Amino acid sequence: MKNFTLMILCAGFGSRMLNLTRSTPKPLLKYKKKVLLKNTIDFFTNIGCDEILINTHYLHHKIKKYMNKNFKNHRFQIIYEKKILGTGGGVKNIFNHTKRNKICVVNSDIFWTKKNKSHIKYFLGNYQDVSHCKMLLSKDINFLGLKKENGDFNLKRNVVINWKSNNEKLYYSGLQIVSKNIFNNRKKIFSMNEVWTKLIKKHQIKGYVIPSKIRHIGDKKSILEN
Repeated sequence: MKNFTLMILCAGFGSRMLNLTRSTPKPLLKYKKKVLLKNTIDFFTNIGCDEILINTHYLHHKIKKYMNKNFKNHRFQIIYEKKILGTGGGVKNIFNHTKRNKICVVNSDIFWTKKNKSHIKYFLGNYQDVSHCKMLLSKDINFLGLKKENGDFNLKRNVVINWKSNNEKLYYSGLQIVSKNIFNNRKKIFSMNEVWTKLIKKHQIKGYVIPSKIRHIGDKKSILEN
């Protein structure tokens, strides 16, 4: 996989991290002695990402300073949201800063490892063929760190559907491919969940379950786990 755009969601407050994010934005916290944001950038640039877009809000100046110091030789843009646009609004706004009509969007709190590399390359293999949205999902047994009691989604013939209580637990991994057209006629501030709900009704989200383990550094407890 070569030449794709990655948006890293970095505008949140990291409130589940309690005192850890009082003076440090969540993307700059460390897990296994590595900064989460650096882990994400290193992982995806290694498999072909050539454009990085980062939305910020909380402690945005610290993320900007970190990027300018550590990634000055990379092609990146930081888009500061004076008012948080929501997960959906933030992604929609990013299309104003790239010429590409399809991008990968990733949460900043997933810790990627070498074991994920071949699976993510496979997931991104048909990047340009995604007409609306494609999600990376994970089975309960492979999803480490913070997760909900209920599953997020289910799959039927590789199409994402809503999760029901008797279904196998599948969690959203924090990575998706989105097309610009799914944001047509959307307001400025909205959640990505609103978009997903509409697309699921029309059977327009493809899904892939990653075979390797991934870790969600979603709260203070998960950042202390090995």
